[in-house]
Amino acid sequence: MNKTLALIGARGYTGSTLLGLLTGHPGLELVLATSGSSAGCPIIDEVPAWPNASQRFDDLTPDGVADVAADVWVLALPNGQSAPWVEAIAAAHPGAVILDLGADWRFDSDWTYGLTEFNRDAIAGSRRIANPGCYATGALFGLLPIRRSLAAPPVLFGLSGYSGAGRTPGPRNDPERLRDNVIPYALTGHVHESEISTHLARPVRFHPHVAPFFRGISLTVAVTLTETLSASELLDLYRDRLAGEALIDVSEDIPEIRQVANTPRLAIGGFSVDQRDPMRATFVVALDNLLKGAASQALQNINLALGFDELTGLFSGSRNS
Repeated sequence: MNKTLALIGARGYTGSTLLGLLTGHPGLELVLATSGSSAGCPIIDEVPAWPNASQRFDDLTPDGVADVAADVWVLALPNGQSAPWVEAIAAAHPGAVILDLGADWRFDSDWTYGLTEFNRDAIAGSRRIANPGCYATGALFGLLPIRRSLAAPPVLFGLSGYSGAGRTPGPRNDPERLRDNVIPYALTGHVHESEISTHLARPVRFHPHVAPFFRGISLTVAVTLTETLSASELLDLYRDRLAGEALIDVSEDIPEIRQVANTPRLAIGGFSVDQRDPMRATFVVALDNLLKGAASQALQNINLALGFDELTGLFSGSRNS
């Protein structure tokens, strides 16, 4: 039997990417997709592969959720805006799954942190899932396998496509400003720095930058370890600890964004040890910020929460954004 899904904030990059994935999911039926700016417009205008040409974006406030029956509610809203929706959905549909793509609940112990490959059992039984941030996803995959061997705060240099800045016009998604340029921003206190530190249970230093391409993240991770490990030993360690993960590629080579863009995959590689100080190591993590960093990881979590195979819909849907 199909399960039903309501998507609040469907026209942003993450929301529309999730809609594209839903076109290939055999067990999920979309009953509502909201967009204040596009209410009344056909979904097919945003997602050309959408199978129902007559289905349109709706406008809805939290007061209206009682009139919509859905097994799972996905919130793709700006940070700080989800609380009224969660309160209304919980009151009207206490058994529904709520997944928030924003940062509002990532620090709340009553919500399950949706880093799928590291938290499957909890996600499968959860009705409140906080989807990780894009940079945080890459950083935690890179750091959790060596968490107990970190001797000092890791330093992360992040480079993201400008889709990470959303659709609202600004310097960080202005193609002219970005032409032949890279923009550093939030060099201290970025919410993802706090998120990574919280879920790693170790402090980190994170320096994000936005680049003139549309999608994808490259994270260069520099660590100081409590023990000497060669590059080949680090490679073997990661291969062992991430063995059997269908979406995670661990390689000797430095991963590039083009390897993972438009896919739900994440790549880790390029392990290098400083010969002057063999406690220092560096490696690279690459992922698609709109997919593994957002929509496809959300779909993994939805699949687990609703009892589907975790990978259902991840490779067959449309990813037009």
